[in-house]
Amino acid sequence: MRWLRKRVFGIDPEETSFARRGFRGGDKRIEEHLQGVGRRFLRGYHAALEGDRLELLAGRLDEVDAEDRGFAYEGAAMGLCLLDHLTPWRRDRLAAFLAGPGAAHAYMIHVGAGWALARLRRRVGRALSRFDPLLRWLVVDGYGFHQGYFRWREHVDLQQVPAHLSGYARRAFDQGLGRSLWFVDGADAARISASIGLFPQERQADLWSGIGLACAYAGGVADATISRLKSKAGTHGANLAQGAAFAAKARERAGNPAPRTELACRLLCDLPAGEAARLTDDALADLPADGQVPAYEAWRRRIRAQLGGKETARR
Repeated sequence: MRWLRKRVFGIDPEETSFARRGFRGGDKRIEEHLQGVGRRFLRGYHAALEGDRLELLAGRLDEVDAEDRGFAYEGAAMGLCLLDHLTPWRRDRLAAFLAGPGAAHAYMIHVGAGWALARLRRRVGRALSRFDPLLRWLVVDGYGFHQGYFRWREHVDLQQVPAHLSGYARRAFDQGLGRSLWFVDGADAARISASIGLFPQERQADLWSGIGLACAYAGGVADATISRLKSKAGTHGANLAQGAAFAAKARERAGNPAPRTELACRLLCDLPAGEAARLTDDALADLPADGQVPAYEAWRRRIRAQLGGKETARR
């Protein structure tokens, strides 16, 4: 069965190459770094397909270097979610992983589940009820990243949004789509800014938030590029910073700090990564329940306000 799973559902590592994806690269060093991120993700994905005994799976994932381990956990979450949907007699793998050895990587696991839903062409609305009430929007974020990464000509160039998404889900989709631009545009500040500038104004803030998260978590660029990115973001600087703070929190929870995240937080948030992560925790205090504004969005607004984007936070 393990062989059959990988045979049927495996993804060729070449699918993460800039050449195969047609991404707009140029800097070979950055391309190699971002392709390496894709390979770490697929390593985790294939590990889950090959063996879903969770403690053993976690051991295999922990063999990945700490800075990139989160991508392996994200990939494993995609694999486990996919298996849950394809085996109706057993649908508890992902939940057990999230409650057990994958708990520290909760952010990445929610995102990875979104990859699986996109891969299976499933609607996300009904699936969201199975996830954490606050972090469930990261599932839609993962859905958006998958579509931007694998189908960027439709969702970036043609700016399509899946018809089944409505309300806040469309904004969460754009946060993930923004993250995918880090790869599609080869982490080039000018290209990223040009791509986002072609979108309607009402979508741009969430795209910049996704870029901030990708810059701080995946990284791969020097401080000059990050500074240019901050300048290009203009009035969306607080959204960019909020994304970076989320990256800092994801790493702080998982215990896998990285120099790339420290650099991005100092430049985008004007804070060390540890302080940016604590800021996201402080913003959770007395957070209202979902209402007209989802609690997740209220959380993001508080973080943006704390990072100095009070005008943007009113959006």
